Amino acid sequence: MQQTKRKVHFIAIGGSVMHNLAIALKKAGYEVTGSDDEIFEPSRSVLADQGLLPKESGWFPEKITADTDVVILGMHAKADNPELLKAQELGLTIQSFPDFIYNNSINKQRVVIAGSHGKTTITAVIVPVLNYFMRKFDYVIRARVTGLAQTVLLSYAPIVIIEEDEYLSCALAPTQ
Repeated sequence: MQQTKRKVHFIAIGGSVMHNLAIALKKAGYEVTGSDDEIFEPSRSVLADQGLLPKESGWFPEKITADTDVVILGMHAKADNPELLKAQELGLTIQSFPDFIYNNSINKQRVVIAGSHGKTTITAVIVPVLNYFMRKFDYVIRARVTGLAQTVLLSYAPIVIIEEDEYLSCALAPTQ
């Protein structure tokens, strides 16, 4: 997934899918930091178990430094977030969760599960089928699934299964 160690900072790391991406990137060798104003269970315990739980709640622009390769912005962070403003001031790459997934799956076959209901269930059925047939694949699932330790897996696999989401991706998303 990456050639050299990259530094990634998450603004709103406690989100249900954001914390899973942070864990997946840490496991892939990234240097991961993050902040959030509130982190609820189960995200709190999972982040703590992985050594990624921020020491304090809140936003800390000093965590954003010029050597940060990418800032991933969660959907509940506002446009006036001090960390976001610092990242913009430094001219850093800022991506929403969907942008990051897209940019890291450009060369993969993407299978996107969309619809009003049943997306997680359908995605959770596809994953064990691909495992059964020993296919190499990545996945992004937005909810916890029985039998999967993590809901985001990113690697060099040629396929990625993505559960679509209809919500705004972050404060930088265009308003409608």
